[in-house]
Amino acid sequence: MTAPRITVNGTEAPISPAAPHTTVLDFLRERGLTGTKEGCAEGECGACAILVARPGTNEPTDWVAVNACLLPAAALDGQEVVTSEGLATAGASGTPDTLHPVQEEMAVRGGSQCGYCTPGFVCSMAAEYYRPDRCARPDPAEGTDPEHGPNGFDLHALSGNLCRCTGYRPIRDAAFAVGAPAEEDPLAQRRAQSPPAPVATEYVRDGSAFLRRNSLGETLRLLRERPDAVVVAGSTDWGVEVNIRARRTDCVIAVDRLPELRELSVGSDSIEIGAALTLTEVERRLDGRVPLLAELFPQFASRLIRNGATLGGNLGTGSPIGDSPPVLLALEASVVLADADGERQVPLAEYFTGYRQSVRRPGELIRAVRIPLPLSPVVAFHKIAKRRFDDISSVAVAFALDVEDGIVRKARIGLGGVAATPIRALTTEEALEGRPWTAETVEAAARVLRAEGTPLNDQRASAAYRSAMLGQSLLKLYAQTTEAVSS
Repeated sequence: MTAPRITVNGTEAPISPAAPHTTVLDFLRERGLTGTKEGCAEGECGACAILVARPGTNEPTDWVAVNACLLPAAALDGQEVVTSEGLATAGASGTPDTLHPVQEEMAVRGGSQCGYCTPGFVCSMAAEYYRPDRCARPDPAEGTDPEHGPNGFDLHALSGNLCRCTGYRPIRDAAFAVGAPAEEDPLAQRRAQSPPAPVATEYVRDGSAFLRRNSLGETLRLLRERPDAVVVAGSTDWGVEVNIRARRTDCVIAVDRLPELRELSVGSDSIEIGAALTLTEVERRLDGRVPLLAELFPQFASRLIRNGATLGGNLGTGSPIGDSPPVLLALEASVVLADADGERQVPLAEYFTGYRQSVRRPGELIRAVRIPLPLSPVVAFHKIAKRRFDDISSVAVAFALDVEDGIVRKARIGLGGVAATPIRALTTEEALEGRPWTAETVEAAARVLRAEGTPLNDQRASAAYRSAMLGQSLLKLYAQTTEAVSS
């Protein structure tokens, strides 16, 4: 194995002497690239956004924006990074004294004032600028979708970036004004070439280690030797622990680039999603094939987080307020657990055993999530939170129902935020199944749903509010379903 290195703005930089827990943010700033800022240190403000070359959906390479404050620098060993400073040099002119088109639009349209948030906005905006399938749309003033510009720019690309000076209108104006990349733009041309291949990494310093192996088998054997190691993919959870709670560990094992954990297959009786595919990759590769997941994705944190977060990581942390477990419970998903001796499949409804605890044994990894087919046609995901996007839920409710000839033949309801673990609303499911899909049935079942779980009072919501929101969620589903049928 060679000494770990990252290509930053076209130049290789050794990771040493950084400690294994050193973030990409600190690694860059120590090298004078101070455009990458620290605002929150937990992936909420986007001031630290950078671009990373990753396997593409429609072309060999996508430029993906990620939070540099969460990723260990060692996680980008062998990878290729562009910061806000590198965008101008990488632009069509090839000279650092000429602004990149995204930077130019931010400047002329007043999208920058104090400038602290600007480099992060620029990097997130550049990732969307280079998205291969971005195409012109009708003028929002004439259409019904104000979150997409006439140039095809998706404002959700900026959902993880916060600004306190300019307000968001001039930033939106800048986003909607950028054109298509010029043919001679080096970063646009770079998309036609494959991204750097994953490399095996063994970075040990001061008694701590960051390790990556090339295959699942090697990783599982390593995990058997180091069962207490912290396993990371996108590091969107572990990175917060390192930054905010000063957590340290003797060994981190990275699984984000393992080919066996990055497959997505659709069969006749199930869909299997690799545990290390990012949520953005899953969203784009499924392309609406699983409508309930399609409802989840825009509400899961921000695009910056979804570019790193994985289903395996969200389930592996075992958080009772994770957004994906309620959806996967409603879909009757199972997790495929692998260790050095083989694999086993566990229904997600039997996976969680207590607060942040599960049946996963030491030495086991989540290899994939398996969703049975066919899918229920009546679905909804309701996330109750203080902010519309990029927030932690107070309550999350996922519905998947089969309604035939006006009768509820099957009901599956997943809940988050109302117990020590994500749970199925089994009593409410029984109250619905076999009964007519009418206001009377739904109102009775809503009373049952209000009593599901053991909600607590905390800073996000009271127990009474959470219970009330459960019942209201079912009433909302019925109202939406009735509207859809009547229209």
